[in-house]
Amino acid sequence: MTALRVAAIQHEIVWHDRAANFARLAPMIAGAAAGGAGLVLLTETFSTGFSFDTPGIGEPEGGPSAAFLSAQAAAHGVWVGGSCPEIAADAPVDDPRPSNSFVLAGPTGDVHRYRKIHPFSHANEERFVRAGAEFVTVEVDGVRLSLFVCYDLRFADEFWELAEQTDAYLVVANWPAKRRLHWSTLLRARAIENQAYVVGVNRVGSGGGLEYSGDSAVIDPLGEVLASGAGDETVLFANIDPDHVAATRQHFRFLQDRR
Repeated sequence: MTALRVAAIQHEIVWHDRAANFARLAPMIAGAAAGGAGLVLLTETFSTGFSFDTPGIGEPEGGPSAAFLSAQAAAHGVWVGGSCPEIAADAPVDDPRPSNSFVLAGPTGDVHRYRKIHPFSHANEERFVRAGAEFVTVEVDGVRLSLFVCYDLRFADEFWELAEQTDAYLVVANWPAKRRLHWSTLLRARAIENQAYVVGVNRVGSGGGLEYSGDSAVIDPLGEVLASGAGDETVLFANIDPDHVAATRQHFRFLQDRR
C-alpha cells in the first residue's frame, strides 16, 4: 500500500485575526503541497489563537476557518486540517458555547469534524467550550487517521479504544512551553503503546500570556521520531505507511494482550 506523505506546519498565530492568519498560512500550505504532501496539518485554533473565553470568538459551523481549509484543500488537491472555535449546527439555542472543532477538509469537498472531548479544566475551558462526545476516524488514501486535540493526549484509554482501527493519530495543539516535556513524552507514549504513527502539531510564539515552543513531531509505531521541530516556524514532512503499522503489530502482538 502506498504511504501517505504528511506535512505538519508548526506556525505562529496572529491573536484574534483570522484574515491575517489565513494570509500567512496560505503560502505555507502551498509550499507543503508542492513538497509532495497529501495531508497538511495546521495547529489547534490556527485562525484565532487559544482564546475561547473571548466573547464572540465562536463562528458558525462551516464558517470562515472551515471555509479556508476547504478552499486550500481544493486549490492544492490535498487534505488540510486544523482546529477552530465553531458553534455546532445542532447546539442548543440556550448554550452558545463553541466546540473546539478539528476540521479535516478533503480536495473534493469532503469535510470531517472531531469536537474535542476533553475541555482543559485546569484553565476553566469547560466554562466556555462545549465538550464533544464522538470519536472520528477518517480514511485518506488507504490510511486510517484518528483525530484528537491537545489535552486529549493525556487520556490514553481513548487512544487505546481506537487503536485497532487506526494507522495514525493526528493531534493538533496549543501546548504551552512550560509543559513541553509532557507533550513530547505523551506523543511518544501514545505511538509506542498503540503501535501507530502519531503526528503532533503544536504552535510556536506567544499568545494569551503563554509561550509556545512547538516541539511538533511525527513518530512511528516503534516510537522512532521521524521528524521534529522546536522554537521556530517550520514544516515537517514524513510518510505514514499503513503496511509498517500492520507489520509492527504482526511481529509484536501487544494489542491482543490488552484486558
